[in-house]
Amino acid sequence: MSDTLAPPRAAARRRGRTRLEIAVLSAPAVIVFLAFVILPVALAAYYGFYRWKGYGDPTDWVGLNNYRLILTDPAFHDVLWHNGLILVLSLAVQGPLAIGLALLLNRRIRGRSTIRVLVPYIISEVIVGTGWSLMLQSDGAVNGLLRAIGLGSLEADWISDPDLAVWTLMAVITWKYLGFAVILMLAGLQSIPDEIFEAAQSDGASYWQIQRRITVPLLGPAIRIWAFLSIIGSLQLSDLVHIIWGQYVSGTAGTSTMAICMLAQGRNAGNYGYGSAVAVVMFVISLAVALIYQRFVLRRDLRGAVTEGTV
Repeated sequence: MSDTLAPPRAAARRRGRTRLEIAVLSAPAVIVFLAFVILPVALAAYYGFYRWKGYGDPTDWVGLNNYRLILTDPAFHDVLWHNGLILVLSLAVQGPLAIGLALLLNRRIRGRSTIRVLVPYIISEVIVGTGWSLMLQSDGAVNGLLRAIGLGSLEADWISDPDLAVWTLMAVITWKYLGFAVILMLAGLQSIPDEIFEAAQSDGASYWQIQRRITVPLLGPAIRIWAFLSIIGSLQLSDLVHIIWGQYVSGTAGTSTMAICMLAQGRNAGNYGYGSAVAVVMFVISLAVALIYQRFVLRRDLRGAVTEGTV
């Protein structure tokens, strides 16, 4: 009888040890996630129901009035439009450029090291924002270069002109984050077996046919992951805008984002309740976009990453 029960008991002990190991190893990450993600979101949702100055206990209950103001405020509609425009332009510009550069860097060509230098990623946002803000001034390096090469007629107020500011922001964003996209695409390219390309070439496929019908489809997982990160980053963009334009100029220049609105209308205006409500709205929008993207775009990748069965 005891021999019959021994194997199930041993299996149960193994499962218990496995669960204990998982709990012990994941506990630090869970604690950090709860303390620095879930708790701040919960506090922001709580303060969003009050008109609060940022100190003392919130007592001026306004209910959903902060959220009502957000949804009816034309200024918030503008920043939401700016975030959406940045999102679309980031996908439309950075994606094709990253794939093209990755294809170049994946081949043995002259100047490959130069191209890698021109698409940096590890430079911090503070350095990038400060450097470009100096170069883009009316008397900065960009206009000086245009004058030096005889294109002085193209000089412009790249930062303050509302017709140019958003395109200036997109140029800076593309230069800053293109390197990360190229790294992802290169990783995807190097995971494709060379035998596939050799077989296509032996069948008479041209270079462009191989790229269009083999390379790009097999790059699908890398492209989808990059697009997801780019979408979330575009919705939460704040650092470059704040450094180059600031919270006040960004509004008149047409580059303000939801995060900048949260800062300007919340902390700087002394209305932390409204700023918390903006943070909650931004979180809900990002979460909804992430869940929809995961459900309809990343579904095939996530399905392949899940292993069914028991330990």
